[in-house]
Amino acid sequence: MIIEFISVALAIFLLTVILEKLIIPILQSHKVGQRILEIGPRWHKNKAGTPTMGGICFIMAILAVMAVVSVIFAVNGRAKELIPLALALGLATLNGMIGFFDDYTKLVKKQNEGFTAKQKIILQSLVAIIYLVAMGLTDNINTALHIPFTSVYLELGAFYYVFAFVLIIGFVNSVNLTDGIDGLASSVTLVVGIFFSVMAFVFKMEMLGFIGAALIGATAGFLIYNFYPARVFMGDTGSLFLGGLVVGATFVLDEPMIIFLVGIIYLIEAASDIIQVGVFKLSGRKIRVFKMAPI
Repeated sequence: MIIEFISVALAIFLLTVILEKLIIPILQSHKVGQRILEIGPRWHKNKAGTPTMGGICFIMAILAVMAVVSVIFAVNGRAKELIPLALALGLATLNGMIGFFDDYTKLVKKQNEGFTAKQKIILQSLVAIIYLVAMGLTDNINTALHIPFTSVYLELGAFYYVFAFVLIIGFVNSVNLTDGIDGLASSVTLVVGIFFSVMAFVFKMEMLGFIGAALIGATAGFLIYNFYPARVFMGDTGSLFLGGLVVGATFVLDEPMIIFLVGIIYLIEAASDIIQVGVFKLSGRKIRVFKMAPI
């Protein structure tokens, strides 16, 4: 398992680094650059024009390496073991596709907006429903919700699916909101990836180990180009993909509640944004709680 883990993490890391090096000049030539709001601080304006949509590189790296893993497992008659991993990757990829269309429409087509907020939520809801139905049909979901660090299990029955649906939508978008400053979503998710990797070795969960390796390899490779001053941003393409993969990992671990601890930074970022927008609108666009949100 250690050799598998290192091989997958290293392969995804190297592929991400290579793909970013190849794609950044292409993004620059097509002027796929970040737009910075005028209300931000002066130093933030230096980021204007930095290529975005860089998340597509680590998505391709992860899918390519996982395709090789799938072939190896299939040849050895172990394809069925990959179902939880495949479903988590499906959740991540479909959310990444939503982000890609949004980025592509705004940045390449130069239209004011891609999906509206309502359209994005509807599409994300469909993706979450497809994922949960697939999990149920393949018998990869447990409706008894465990409270972390206790021996308490709450049998939620059908209500578990409602809880899981809200959790998926909430955290996928929280990771998206976290991606605000150089390396923030990548570095936070790198730490989350390390957590899931440790859990994979503790509980000897091979599929969770692959997800942990993917998160570590992808975010570490992306950070090579995303540390301050960032040479590329991941865009909604990358952040929605990472959100889907992080949430998927909690279901593979069968500990969805653990995300409230390991994903606390995502929660804080999302909460600050909700507070900022809510107070600003309720005050007649006069009061801002924070200088910028997410904090």
